[in-house]
Amino acid sequence: MGLVLAGLSGCAIQPDAHAPAFANKPYELFSRTAAIDIANGEWRYWGSRVVDTPPDAYHPADAQAKQERDNGDWQEVGLYWWLGMNAGHYYDRWTGKHNARGEKFPPQNDADYAWSAAFISYVMRMAGAGPDFPYSPNHADYIDYAWNAAHGKVKNPLLLAENPEIYAPVPGDLICAGRDQAASMRYADLPSKGFFPAHCAIVVAQAPQMLSVLGGNVDDTVALTHVPTTARNTLQHRNGAIVDPRYDWFVALKVLYRRN
Repeated sequence: MGLVLAGLSGCAIQPDAHAPAFANKPYELFSRTAAIDIANGEWRYWGSRVVDTPPDAYHPADAQAKQERDNGDWQEVGLYWWLGMNAGHYYDRWTGKHNARGEKFPPQNDADYAWSAAFISYVMRMAGAGPDFPYSPNHADYIDYAWNAAHGKVKNPLLLAENPEIYAPVPGDLICAGRDQAASMRYADLPSKGFFPAHCAIVVAQAPQMLSVLGGNVDDTVALTHVPTTARNTLQHRNGAIVDPRYDWFVALKVLYRRN
């Protein structure tokens, strides 16, 4: 179990207090197959959407168009927050359309409640990562964790940051891109030592010069995206040029599963 924190009510709570026993113990070793199967199950739940368009081609922010605000779906996002996050933080009570007080936020403000990192955290916890995974509402936190782990600064790490010019991601790994002002982020810029906007997705399938990845909060859903790679199956060429014209995938996170 994790360290005891003081909850919002002043009571002592465990960071993993929200997670079920099968994930906390865990019942089975942290598994690559489980992570992929869990991510695929969530993708099927959301309708098996494929989103290969650039981010700026997503549909306009509209209350009626946002699947994350539909009945059944906003609650599913709430489970990502509640189960994926460590307990004791205000954001563990967010949903696809509610803030921590249970109030609906306007659809146009949903960027303030982005849940893609919560989705990754949920998948990792349900797959048996246990208390040592750096669960976070921000991708930057586990990107920096992975960089520090790759440089010997984390004991018994679960993630290692890999250079995208050299490393070929495999199913179960994570790949990450910067967003907005961090769109030009590069591997050499790590560690960031602070927040930066990013998006990470889990690799669920690999083919020659192509990865299939699943990400949360992609077009307000869990969606599959096809990511082109080099002939070596890396995200970048040896000169650092990124293959995918839509996303600046600047780091791969090798996940150290205990079992395949």
